[in-house]
Amino acid sequence: MTTWRCTAECLHCGTGSSPRERHALSLEQMTRVIDQASDNEYLVVVFTGGEPTLAGANLLAAIKYARKRNLVTRIVTNGYWALSPSAARHKVRRLFDAGLDEINFSTGDEHARFVPLERLFLAARAAIERQLPLTIMVETRAQRRITAAAIAKHPDYVRLRRDHPNVAIPLRESPWMPIEPDLIENYPAGMAADRSNVMARKGCDSVLTTTTIQADGSIAACCGLGMRTVPELLVGHIENTTLAQADERAGNDFLKHWLRVEGPERILAWAAEHDTSIEWEGMYAHRCQACIRLYRDTSVRRVIKDFHSEKIVDVIASEYILFYAPEGESVSND
Repeated sequence: MTTWRCTAECLHCGTGSSPRERHALSLEQMTRVIDQASDNEYLVVVFTGGEPTLAGANLLAAIKYARKRNLVTRIVTNGYWALSPSAARHKVRRLFDAGLDEINFSTGDEHARFVPLERLFLAARAAIERQLPLTIMVETRAQRRITAAAIAKHPDYVRLRRDHPNVAIPLRESPWMPIEPDLIENYPAGMAADRSNVMARKGCDSVLTTTTIQADGSIAACCGLGMRTVPELLVGHIENTTLAQADERAGNDFLKHWLRVEGPERILAWAAEHDTSIEWEGMYAHRCQACIRLYRDTSVRRVIKDFHSEKIVDVIASEYILFYAPEGESVSND
């Protein structure tokens, strides 16, 4: 997270970003962590925020340095900078020349209050012209104007597909979540977890596989959404903790392994079996909000503390089968 500062101020921003934020990583901090990531066999460096392009020359230098260390580079941006075709091409050219490999754009009803869709399409066109792989991420809630289907019908998107018929322009929808666990968003039917679908929910693919360096230098063992409200997700600070130390610290936390195997929705459902006062059905479509609930709800925390031992064997065995067992190997329950 190069900075928490952003040109937008979306309601319920998952990282708490706004134009008033001033925390930002220095170039020295970013390159130091990139060195550690490369040395510890990380594969990808994602520059996000806030709005990462507000880091200016530091972002370009960090991208260049990450490529030098053989890491794939990606940014996640709202595309505010695409004020005109020439401005969009200039920004993308500088990112491309620095060595950027991928670019993700964020949009939806909240983002579009600050960045019109027309800028998004100018930025996407500039990326396509540089043969830079891109993805458009769209906020999802029940009542919304901007959907993936609506974008697909937008004249500018239609022209993009017509002008570049052989280029993939993925549109991916993602639930828009409040960072407070007791603020419940209204989602399309079937999107939120309940008894009918919870067992189909997989484990979290971020915890213990993604490490986030926040704009203030704190380190977290997951993707970053809502981390500023959950101290337990923090595993150090870059001024006194290396990535290797942070990874080891995270790996010693049983709950993180449990989240990796089953995911927060299934853990909530399990907790509700022990304490029927815990309500969870139909409340969470975004797993990060469900995860925040695990850490901040005292009733859920108490159940986890009192009864987690009954899950230890299952979690250890499942984690081995899912991630470490040689292909074709079976594991006995004896």
